Amino acid sequence: MNQILIDEKLYVTPELKRKKKIFRIEFFLSVFLLCVLSSYAIYAEYDRNKSEQVSQEILEGIEFKSGTEIVEEEVTVIVLNAIPEDDDVAQVQTILKEVPVDIPDEQKTVASDGTEYYTIGVINIPSIDVNYPILSTYSDALLKIAPCKFHGPNPNEVGNLCIAGHNYKNSKFFSKVPSLDKGDIIEITDLGDNTLKYEVYDKFIVNPDELECTSQKTEGKREITLITCTNDNKQRYIIKAREI
Repeated sequence: MNQILIDEKLYVTPELKRKKKIFRIEFFLSVFLLCVLSSYAIYAEYDRNKSEQVSQEILEGIEFKSGTEIVEEEVTVIVLNAIPEDDDVAQVQTILKEVPVDIPDEQKTVASDGTEYYTIGVINIPSIDVNYPILSTYSDALLKIAPCKFHGPNPNEVGNLCIAGHNYKNSKFFSKVPSLDKGDIIEITDLGDNTLKYEVYDKFIVNPDELECTSQKTEGKREITLITCTNDNKQRYIIKAREI
């Protein structure tokens, strides 16, 4: 039996050509967007790591001052049993004297890249391994570097010191702050090298425009309020703590 082979020719219609062209365009756009998103994620992580390094650099550069310091002072001593004509009747001696030191409201620290930052103290939360300088003012740019004073008095003064920090959803900055519970301890060190412990007594979530948590009505007590974003960035975690 003879076998007849028939070649079937595939006809490419204009509609099929259009669909193939659209598919190629969509494919290349998908690859391009994937590359862009991957590059952005890598850069964002690099930027966060760089900010962490700058923050720790600022922390190491803080110079704490105690309430007093020892200074040398020259005094004149009169020798009572000396002969009046003796040149040694009056002697100048150097003594050590303790004098009070003015603690500045903020301290300037210059990073290795030459940028100046102003700090007011240090926040340390041992239970979640948080240890950062507290910057004296608040802005989006400064929040990328370290936790910032958002409102209230300076560290360890009477009132409600409100500190804002980024939640990067990793281990950096205030990412672990939402895990704090009642009874956890927060340590605040001021520029006078005084460290006070604050105990968490409340935590809740608010909308960005709800600022009742920043109230200064503390009945003459020292309090701190930690503020950071929820994971979806739509609301704010609030951690309230009071001096032990």
